[in-house]
Amino acid sequence: MNHPTDPSILIAAVQARAVNVPLEFPVRTSVGVVATAPLVLIDLHASDGSIGRAYLFTYTPLALEATRQMVTALGEVLKGQPLAPFDLDRLLAQRLRLLGRTGLAGMACAGLDMAAWDALAVARGLPLVELLGGRRRPIAAYDSHSLDGVELGVQRAERAVAQGFGAIKTKVGYATLAEDLRVVRALRQAIGDDTQLLVDYNQGLAGPEAVRRIHALEGEGIGWVEEPTLQEDYAGHARIRAQVRLPIQMGENWCGPDEMAKALEAGACDLVMPDAMKIGGVTGWLRAATLAQARGLPMSSHIFQEVSVHLLAVTPTCHLLERMDLAGPVLAEPLAFENGGAIAPPQPGTGIAWNEKAVRRFEVRAC
Repeated sequence: MNHPTDPSILIAAVQARAVNVPLEFPVRTSVGVVATAPLVLIDLHASDGSIGRAYLFTYTPLALEATRQMVTALGEVLKGQPLAPFDLDRLLAQRLRLLGRTGLAGMACAGLDMAAWDALAVARGLPLVELLGGRRRPIAAYDSHSLDGVELGVQRAERAVAQGFGAIKTKVGYATLAEDLRVVRALRQAIGDDTQLLVDYNQGLAGPEAVRRIHALEGEGIGWVEEPTLQEDYAGHARIRAQVRLPIQMGENWCGPDEMAKALEAGACDLVMPDAMKIGGVTGWLRAATLAQARGLPMSSHIFQEVSVHLLAVTPTCHLLERMDLAGPVLAEPLAFENGGAIAPPQPGTGIAWNEKAVRRFEVRAC
């Protein structure tokens, strides 16, 4: 097996496929519903036979084909290049200087970055976390729920506690504050005082209403309040944060470490939770972790649990892994959770491998 820094290991080909897989529970938020998981599956083939795999989550099936095509086009740019993720990141940044690395282009770059790191770890014969200089260790997780109402919310909360999770997150932002409080109190009664309860407004409130509702939640034992207002309104988050006592969480919508840096400079949050896809893949995450460390901010993950379990293990301010299984139906071996957490799997790379029968079942082909 070649050494991964050997320039003879080149990128030979990139394959991208679109699938639309079912979710056990639709993701209901105060601003809309995600009924299925539209994913772009990436296979990056290296010249030594290693294959790196990653997936992208496009939120809506409308973006599936465009994202797949973007991955394919940028994959052509990478063909013949050495399997060196930092160099690949610079190359893609250069090629996209005028277009910019946000939106679908940024997502595609992140997917290719994750696949390249996976291939590199496979070539080295190491789990990604060990390639990055860390070790496989348990990472505490929170079970991520939706705008479920009382009945379903309590059912899911009780199941999470029975599975050993020490934290659950629920989405709030119902039509009235009274309904927010009714759900939060029902969940608290169901999970007891020893389980953390986190809430997510999904950008659903204007600033003054956010302050009013967060004040009302301050006696309910809430661990964090996520994205109370528009995520790009860093100054608005800072104003809210200055007026409330509960910790403000944000970060899932930061498109790259530069946006994270701007949010932190504005004093927008107490906690951070980048999304491996939007922050720029493994390379972007490592840069984000440095920003969090410099300010002493606990850093959690947003979805992409299979790669995030590796990344959090090398994050100096590691906090919580989000358990939300988007890709499980098309994975050969979904990430296992035990005692309220997860450990990066022992096989080389991230552990992502496709269940090809399921992929064929859920594949969405271009017309």
